[in-house]
Amino acid sequence: MGRVFVAGSINMDVVATADRHPRVGETVAGKQVLYFPGGKGANQAVAASRLGTGTTLIGRLGKDSFGTELRTFLGAQGIDLGYVQETAEAHTGTAIITVAEADNTIVVIPGANGLVGTDDVEVVPLLQGDVAVSQFEIPLPTIAAFFRRAREAGVVTVLNPAPARDMSGELLALVDILVLNETELGFLAGVDLSDSDEAARIFAVARQLQAREDQTICVTLGKRGVLALAGREELAVPGRAVKAVDTTGAGDCFVGALAAQLAGGAPLRTALTFANAAASISVQRMGAGPSMPTAKEVAAVIAAS
Repeated sequence: MGRVFVAGSINMDVVATADRHPRVGETVAGKQVLYFPGGKGANQAVAASRLGTGTTLIGRLGKDSFGTELRTFLGAQGIDLGYVQETAEAHTGTAIITVAEADNTIVVIPGANGLVGTDDVEVVPLLQGDVAVSQFEIPLPTIAAFFRRAREAGVVTVLNPAPARDMSGELLALVDILVLNETELGFLAGVDLSDSDEAARIFAVARQLQAREDQTICVTLGKRGVLALAGREELAVPGRAVKAVDTTGAGDCFVGALAAQLAGGAPLRTALTFANAAASISVQRMGAGPSMPTAKEVAAVIAAS
């Protein structure tokens, strides 16, 4: 069984809950403020580790109270933190999140995450059978260096290009599995997509974006499920109807669960079904990192369906 290596962001999420989101220039009364471990990299690592897969996180924390709290939390999840460095040059990454009507708005201040460099990823011991994961909350040159090392070692690379921004064709070509939502797919492909688009259109746009014939593009559609273009094969996993409480971190849960399944040798369709079920559990709980389910919980949901 391989390991999951996640190069990515580590944040403290400061969450404000309210009945509705404020309009521009408006102030609304909130219900409560909560502090949750987060950051896309950390969330994905927590998801993989809670599912029983050996997981290593590569990233940076500031030398501050948030950094101390996050290191304690992540260590308690069984994650290898030997490649998480502390820096006095920047504060720990922070996300300001408003949750209302189960949807969220997020402002991310990168802090120490912006200092994760190529030196951080070039010393990580990758072996064939492992899975290398990253997202767009650390510098793109660092991700490219990480994925070049991974492909040289015969390691599967998984990229979650969020928050969406332009990336080079060189970086895209280093990606074995691209995991994104329809908004991010539309941004990268340069077309307009909405949540009402049919599967055929989404597959067509994904096909335009493919950098290699053997590249897999997974498009997460929330309650509508998942579509995946695996080379030339089209796969569809139906959505799960649940009562969402907080969607923060749902995409990260999917990515971490997918990586864990792939590291365990699961076929792609099986891995997608498992990851979809895991994400459906996470949205029924508050917070990002703390909402990630265990393998037993996911297995119970799949068995029940």
